[in-house]
Amino acid sequence: MEEGSIVYIDYDLYEVDSGKLIETTREETAKSNDVHEESRNYEPLCITIGAGALIPGFEESLEEAEAETDYDIEIPADKAYGERDPGAVEMLGPQQLARQVRDPDNLQVGGPVEIGGRKGTLVMFRAGRARIDFNHELAGKSLRYNYRITKVVEEKDEMVMTLLKMSTGSDDFEVEFDGDDVSITIPEFLGYDQSWGMAKFQLIRSLRDTVGAKTIVFRDVHQFREAAEEEEEEHVHDENCDHDHDEEE
Repeated sequence: MEEGSIVYIDYDLYEVDSGKLIETTREETAKSNDVHEESRNYEPLCITIGAGALIPGFEESLEEAEAETDYDIEIPADKAYGERDPGAVEMLGPQQLARQVRDPDNLQVGGPVEIGGRKGTLVMFRAGRARIDFNHELAGKSLRYNYRITKVVEEKDEMVMTLLKMSTGSDDFEVEFDGDDVSITIPEFLGYDQSWGMAKFQLIRSLRDTVGAKTIVFRDVHQFREAAEEEEEEHVHDENCDHDHDEEE
């Protein structure tokens, strides 16, 4: 796969030593390993080759992979989440916990902890003192991927829509091309999303690198609504709320 290709991947991820399934996009695999989640939508992962979103060993394999071919690879720790760093395990006293942890009384051994923007795992909690491991939970472990590239996105308009959905989670966009220039009408709710500004700049880079877009225009459209129309919507909302309340009773 060429760098910048947008692909869909079905994969199973295992820990080599234990054989434990860590993650999968395949519902049948989840069921056969007794980790199936009813609320989850199992579907291929969509990524851009070379974007750095995956561990180095997986990225390297994908760069050599072909579509509709099954691969089974092992990735050593140094090309996965790195070797374990003993210096990343820290001991915190009661005063430090009180200052840096929002609710230290509810800490649980084996549970996640976030301190100063760093995420770790609580490995010991005794007499008000805590030992926290800031290594990634898969640090020091070799991993096995069983994967298949199920689709390569090739049409320019589909590439744009895919990048937009990957960035925002929404596919409610309108896209128009004029040669290498592209105009994108964004859904109205994004105009009120504070994270949209940063996402937009990242999208501009992706659209230029991946699609070859030159001039990129983002259009915000805010439809005018009559006051009566707004009142009618509020009235319908109130009726629905009343109806839902009656059902709960």
